[in-house]
Amino acid sequence: MLAQQRQQAILERVRSSGGVRVADLVRELSVSDMTIRRDLEVLAERGLVEKVHGGATVAGPGSTEEPGFAAKSVRQQPEKEAIAQQAAQLVRPGTAIALSAGTTTWTLAHFVADVPELTVITNSIRIADVFHRSPRADRTVVLTGGVRTPSDALVGPVAVSAIRRLHVDTLFLGVHGMSVRAGFTTPNLLEAETNRELVAAAHRLVVLADHTKWGTVGISTIADLAEAHVVITDSGLSDEAREEFTSRVGELIITNSQPESESLSR
Repeated sequence: MLAQQRQQAILERVRSSGGVRVADLVRELSVSDMTIRRDLEVLAERGLVEKVHGGATVAGPGSTEEPGFAAKSVRQQPEKEAIAQQAAQLVRPGTAIALSAGTTTWTLAHFVADVPELTVITNSIRIADVFHRSPRADRTVVLTGGVRTPSDALVGPVAVSAIRRLHVDTLFLGVHGMSVRAGFTTPNLLEAETNRELVAAAHRLVVLADHTKWGTVGISTIADLAEAHVVITDSGLSDEAREEFTSRVGELIITNSQPESESLSR
């Protein structure tokens, strides 16, 4: 195996599991300890991994770094569409749902736009626009006010006040990161406060997050892992993460990385 091929294999392993140990790579790739350490050094210099004692982890963003909606919308598109298709099966006619801001929940909005007699609460201008472009006389959409974030969420005291007296059957929550220690997180303090209010307003919490969110930690926690009734993610989630979710959440649903129908044209 060439050095470039070996480094690509190491990088894929890091991304799938969140981290690797030198000893494990030495055994799996049948090369020397020094060779693996050189490979990790090369990957770290390129900003692809972070070296830690005895191995390496995913090179993640800072806990307060918040990518814009456009930047996030092009990441893991097949995974997000598969997750959204699965989540849409949980939406029943005549119910009240809440959709937090985010690209995966925005994708879900397209799949539930034709559900009859639906009441939708959202703090996302983008999501409200999806329903505006596909009008139904039997649907009610409530858009909270608030201060706009880089990811196009409406947050802060105005949003919190609007949500506080509402009650919904199901909240579909998009998150920036998730881990055992920090739970479901966001890099925006005001968005965390607003999302916590959405969690409190919901009878059922369904978290939508692709596998790359595992191991990422934003500055503020929205909810602990155990608060989720359902987590919907994709098949790229590591075995370790699956075990953690299985022992903590009500139900873990793993989707295929490709949706059943053709990709949405947007």
